[in-house]
Amino acid sequence: MKSVTIARNYAQALLLAAQAEGEAQVEAYGRLLDAVAGAIQADERIAVVLESPRVAKAAKGRLLEQALRGAAPAPFIRFLQAVVRRGRQGLIGEIAQEYQALLDLELNRVHAGVVLAAEPDDGLERQIAERLASVLGKEVRAHFRADPGILGGVIVRVGDRVFDGSLRRKLTVLRRRMLTGD
Repeated sequence: MKSVTIARNYAQALLLAAQAEGEAQVEAYGRLLDAVAGAIQADERIAVVLESPRVAKAAKGRLLEQALRGAAPAPFIRFLQAVVRRGRQGLIGEIAQEYQALLDLELNRVHAGVVLAAEPDDGLERQIAERLASVLGKEVRAHFRADPGILGGVIVRVGDRVFDGSLRRKLTVLRRRMLTGD
């Protein structure tokens, strides 16, 4: 729990710094933070160097600056260097997650998992996302996947709410009614 609070505090600080630079930087910082977290997770050598007590914190900061020079704004690099100086480099992935959560709140945005029986085309994806946005009153980032097991219809998960309009569920309800006489 404590690491989540620490990660959220760092994410809030980065969000404030991004907002100070302008709205364009807010989402850009999120993409950069996700990219850095992904690179650390994907390349074990980077993680080993950042976590190693044998490598001085100043050297880690210089390595970050060299790696990101030209690809990231100076305030973003200084933020990462501060994270490393305080020995919190292991939290970069959590900071990225918390930053995205704060960004979603800031932009009045939600993520929705949408399950269909077959792969949707672009038009159907757009229609579903627009309909969800109008129902929820928020910008919706829909993430689609196909599951032939639902037989038809759609299942939508937004946060901890699930809207199950699948044919499989309707058949299950019908079967239960027939067996119990309801």
